[in-house]
Amino acid sequence: MDIGERKKHILKAIIDDYIETAEPVGSRTIAKKYEMGISSATIRNEMADLEELGFLEQPHTSAGRIPSDLGYRYYVDKLINIKNPTKEEENEIKKILQLVTLCEIDNIIKRTTKLLSEVTSYTAAVLSPSVRRSSLKSIQLAQINETDVLAIIITDTAVIKHVVVKLPRKIEYDTLIKINNLLNDKLRGLSIEQIDLSVISQILLELKGYHEILNAIIPVLYESLKSVDCDVYLEGTTNIFRYPEYNDINKAKSFLGLLEKKDTLIDILADDSDYLKVSIGSENENAEVKDCSIVRASYMVGNKVVGTIGVIGPTRMDYSKVIGILKYIADNLNDILRNTF
Repeated sequence: MDIGERKKHILKAIIDDYIETAEPVGSRTIAKKYEMGISSATIRNEMADLEELGFLEQPHTSAGRIPSDLGYRYYVDKLINIKNPTKEEENEIKKILQLVTLCEIDNIIKRTTKLLSEVTSYTAAVLSPSVRRSSLKSIQLAQINETDVLAIIITDTAVIKHVVVKLPRKIEYDTLIKINNLLNDKLRGLSIEQIDLSVISQILLELKGYHEILNAIIPVLYESLKSVDCDVYLEGTTNIFRYPEYNDINKAKSFLGLLEKKDTLIDILADDSDYLKVSIGSENENAEVKDCSIVRASYMVGNKVVGTIGVIGPTRMDYSKVIGILKYIADNLNDILRNTF
C-alpha cells in the first residue's frame, strides 16, 4: 500500500518517538520535534487518516496515537533505517564469539544467547540443532581401559555426543580400530531414521566373532543419537521488567510463563523459511505471543540451516537496532561454524 511521502514521514516519526518514549504521540510533538515544515493541524489530519487506514491507534480519546501491528509492519517493511552495531558492540561481539571457535556447538550457542540478550536488552532465545536434521558425520572409538570405550559421535549439524560403552570382554586395539572403521563406513551420512535393522545386520555380518561387542556398542550409539534433540537456550528473561508494557503483573506473568514452555518456544522459533524474519504481535500464530514481537535469524553449518537465533520483546521493540545486531551476530556465527565444523 502506498500512503504518500508525507504520511510516511509522519508515521515513521510517530513510531520512532513511541519506541523511544513509550508515550502516545501527539501532533504538536511531531511538529516541534521533527521539523517537517507543516502545521500541527495538518499533521493531526494526516494522523487521523493513518488511524483510519489502520496504521495508528488512539488508546484514549484525548491522547495521542500509538502504532498498531499493521503500522509496525509497514515501518519494518518500508520505513526502517537499520542501525548497524557500534564499533564497541562489534568488538564485544567478535571478542566473545572468538572465544568459542574451538568449543562444541552447545557452548557456542550458550555464548551467543547471552551476548544477544546483553547487546539488545531483550530476551534472547536460541534454538539448538536438532538430530532430526542431522546425519552422522563420524564416530571415534577411544579405549579407556580393557573393557571401557569412549565413543565420540559427531553429526553434520555439529552436534557432538560423548558416551562411555562398557564391553562384555577385553578388546584389542586392532579390533577396536577395525570396528571403528566399519561403523564409519556403514553409518556415515545416515540420519537417525536410516540406521535401521538392515544396516545393523549388515555390520554384524561383516564382523563375525565380535557380535557381543557390537551388540554393546551399537545400541548405545543409537540411543545416544536418538536422545539428542533440539533445545532452547534463554537469556535475559527478566529484561521485560525494563519496559512499561510489562508493569501489568498479569502480562508479565504470561510472558514469563511462555518462557517456561519449551515445546511452545520450539514451535515459535523453528521457522527457517527466511534468513531473517520479523513477526509482529497479532501476526504470531501462537496466542501466547500475540502481544510480542519476535525477530529471528537462521544459522547454518555448511549449507544446511540447523537452528535459529531470536529476540522476543514487546511490539514496541527497537526494530532497527535489533535487526542490525541480530544480522551481525548471525553472520559472524555462521562464519565461525563454517570454519570450525
